[in-house]
Amino acid sequence: MNVLIIGSGGREHAFAWKIAQSPICDNLYIASGNAGTARIGTNVAIKPTDFEKIGRFCRDSDIDLVLVGNEEPLVKGIVDYFKNDNSLKNIRIIGTDKQGAQLEGSKDFAKNFMNKNNILTAKSETFTKESIQKAKKYIDTLSLPVVLKADGLAAGKGVVIAHSKEEATKTLDEMLLDEKFGEASSKVVIEEFLDGIEVSIFVLTDGKDYVLLPEAKDYKQIGEGNTGLNTGGMGAVSPVPFVTEEFIKNAEENIVKPTLKGLQDENIDYCGFIFIGLMVVKDKAYVLEYNVRMGDPETEVVLPRIASDFLVLLDATSKKELGKHTIKVSKKAATTIMLVSGGYPESYQTGKVIKGHGSLPKNVIAFHAGTIDDDSRTLTNGGRVMALTALADTAQEALAASNHAAELVTFEGKYYRKDIGKDLF
Repeated sequence: MNVLIIGSGGREHAFAWKIAQSPICDNLYIASGNAGTARIGTNVAIKPTDFEKIGRFCRDSDIDLVLVGNEEPLVKGIVDYFKNDNSLKNIRIIGTDKQGAQLEGSKDFAKNFMNKNNILTAKSETFTKESIQKAKKYIDTLSLPVVLKADGLAAGKGVVIAHSKEEATKTLDEMLLDEKFGEASSKVVIEEFLDGIEVSIFVLTDGKDYVLLPEAKDYKQIGEGNTGLNTGGMGAVSPVPFVTEEFIKNAEENIVKPTLKGLQDENIDYCGFIFIGLMVVKDKAYVLEYNVRMGDPETEVVLPRIASDFLVLLDATSKKELGKHTIKVSKKAATTIMLVSGGYPESYQTGKVIKGHGSLPKNVIAFHAGTIDDDSRTLTNGGRVMALTALADTAQEALAASNHAAELVTFEGKYYRKDIGKDLF
């Protein structure tokens, strides 16, 4: 089977690493990939949103299956592009169409969807530039802190937790009036803050049947003790100690199944991943957000724990045959720590030489995120540079290995959080 993965981050490296292990994988391509994916498959210099070039490459390379890693191509309609092109419609693709991608592409759509399907979520309202005065009055009705979310895609930076009314109104002005996130913040969702502990669950579905992948907890903020600006993710842990069989059963009945039924009721032909971000408050799980793809760096701890042939599962999903399969999950724990460029998530420099990533302990995998090869050297090429994932019998052992690896890998300006997972134990 010839497979094309679309994307260039740590998630896509983890996908490539797992898919390459399958005996049914013949040729593996990644568009556009990074220095890590280049060691596993063949990188293709095509932007994930250049549908015409991707389509041409798929035809020329006899691609059987496309796995869309990141959200932007899905929101912009890559699945619709393939379905509407007679020369591409027989190429199977893991990813939802443009309508289904609104679960992530529009916070307002997602909130309305949850409310319509009786899925527990934080109280909220949506506002535009024209209703900004109503928005400020709504802020006054909420207890502090207050959560403000840009409606559209904002590279993981469109959510602000405001700890004062002044900060909330200033953020609102920046989003709606100053167009801080462009079109993404033409609408802003304002919601009550939920004080609890976060966990994410992951669903792979063919639109009818589904399998649950291992859960994970990620760490969004740049600073230790969950302080500072939001990032794309600084680390993750799987399994999560407080997630019991009963918790998963309740989540399936009250969240997963109503979500899938809601999609069917909307006539959305959903084939792919649903990432469900939960906030657990006093034993109740509230949905914070949906993503229509796997998370990053959660993928880097979820995939190493899957003992099944992942490509077989993807193949079955694309053929609407997922109901014939089950998933095997390792009892081992996986943890990952993200090394980032100094200054991230604000301005940072790239082109720094990375050393030490080629001689890590056997139980540690270096998943490349923002990297590029330059002759015989590997250089930094992004804010999040590398996710160091360890697999061990316990999470504590895995965390010790991930932290040790984070010391061994070096580049100028390297930063990482040393407290990943410590709140769980």
